Amino acid sequence: MTALSIAFVPGVSPAKWVRVWRQRRPDVDLVLMPVTADDVLDVIEGDADMVFARMPVPERADGEQPHAIPLWTETAVVAAPKDSPLAELEEVTEADLAGVTVLDAGPVPSDVAAALDLVEANVGVVVLPQSLFRAESRKSLVSRPLAGSPGTRVALVWRDEDASELTEEFIGVVRGRTANSSRQQDQPTGADPDEQDGARQKASGKAPGGKATAANAKTVAKRSATKGTGAKSGGGKNSTGRGRTPRGMSGKPKRGSKGNR
Repeated sequence: MTALSIAFVPGVSPAKWVRVWRQRRPDVDLVLMPVTADDVLDVIEGDADMVFARMPVPERADGEQPHAIPLWTETAVVAAPKDSPLAELEEVTEADLAGVTVLDAGPVPSDVAAALDLVEANVGVVVLPQSLFRAESRKSLVSRPLAGSPGTRVALVWRDEDASELTEEFIGVVRGRTANSSRQQDQPTGADPDEQDGARQKASGKAPGGKATAANAKTVAKRSATKGTGAKSGGGKNSTGRGRTPRGMSGKPKRGSKGNR
């Protein structure tokens, strides 16, 4: 079976696109490879066709940069103990960090874990991408957005040597192209996929999991009630079934009927 190998760094989940790919191309085996940030260059020069990595990507030995399509920007957060004064803030500024020991998380998961261990011991705080903090899931710590931080850019990276119809098709999946759409129909991806999903759920009035929120449920119930009363108003058909207004009625739809929504 033909195969496509996709690597990804900690905190970046390709699951959303993997589902689409496997539905669209069941004839191609999609191999997933978790790697550390330090291994990005080695893995695309070795076993992986493409890799989800954080920018900047190191240069190759020949001085050339791999191809990279920026996808979204991760929010930078400050990880602090729950009983820290910083935990009381909605967001942290550089001024708030004055006099506070800021630890280096480093790119390797073990370094991140070690840094968060020190935060739990009240040695200091650490600034890192929100996805890495979520991946560690430390119940004794909280994260607060770092105001003014540019965040971290995540990109899909590959080499010229590995470019193929399959890599092009995978790029299309990541960019939201349908199976029959052209490259000109790409949708821009400027936010973390998890945050995009949450925004779409909020806009549609649905909570994560697909259930309607309480506010949305109330709106739906109100509309249903309005529709029911509108069927009895002068805006509907009369008993003759011809749609004319009976003699003696004004012909204007009552308040709350379909005509006045």
